[in-house]
Amino acid sequence: MIGATARRRLILSTLAAFVLQVVPLPWWLAIVRPPLAVIVVIFWSLIAPRIGGIGLAFLVGLALDVYHGVIFGQHALALSFVAYVAIRQHLLVRNKPLFEQTLFAGGLLFAFEAITWAVDGWTGNATGSWTRWLPVVTGALLWPLTSAWQASENRARR
Repeated sequence: MIGATARRRLILSTLAAFVLQVVPLPWWLAIVRPPLAVIVVIFWSLIAPRIGGIGLAFLVGLALDVYHGVIFGQHALALSFVAYVAIRQHLLVRNKPLFEQTLFAGGLLFAFEAITWAVDGWTGNATGSWTRWLPVVTGALLWPLTSAWQASENRARR
């Protein structure tokens, strides 16, 4: 049984990531902002797949859809796919070295961005410029800090 403490941490970290994801920033800083909501979904899908799974990804995705005013379900689809892959591979990824975990997280961030890019293209919305892909790089660079948090969560759960 998963404790109430883990659920509180999940809710607080998800809300904090969503708020940090949607807070307005200057344009030069907004183009490199890492996708914190996606990183948190990956994190909880790896650390606690039962509580941080596809349902969390779908709800966060719907919240991002509403905030960005895009096709309803676009971010929910992409985040659900990312969470599914993370859950399927969570036992393998948690035991990998940090570099391989970072590559895995970067690949999931790329998949998220590629799905939203494809949906934008299919629906006739602007697909953006090359700067659309910068958050993938900054998110992958942020993953080692997230991995350190994951290690502390693992120690706390023992």
